[in-house]
Amino acid sequence: MITGSCNCGAISFEVTGPVRSISHCHCVQCRRQAGNFWAAAVTEDSDIRISGPVTWYASSDFAKRGFCATCGSFLFWKHNAESSVSFGLGTLDAGSGLKIEKHIFVADKGDYYDIADDLPQHDT
Repeated sequence: MITGSCNCGAISFEVTGPVRSISHCHCVQCRRQAGNFWAAAVTEDSDIRISGPVTWYASSDFAKRGFCATCGSFLFWKHNAESSVSFGLGTLDAGSGLKIEKHIFVADKGDYYDIADDLPQHDT
């Protein structure tokens, strides 16, 4: 089981099923929300149990971002038309065993850093 929480502990979550798309997202919105590229993984809505008062911000016409209104931690990304949710790897407790598999939205990458690994890179 994978567990995580926000910085103040008001929100916690448990992932009980499989995860996929373990990636670094370099899109402009993720960089602005997280302060840099965002490391995340995806699981089905039915495989995550969230406790606490998540505040959802409609960041576009098709997606929203979940954060803690108390400490400001950015925890989740959710496409409105999908039955899955992305969760931030930086919010996880030790021992997740997850490894980054790819980079996404590299066409939007910040000019202040380089991608210096051999993982696959996708423009979107």
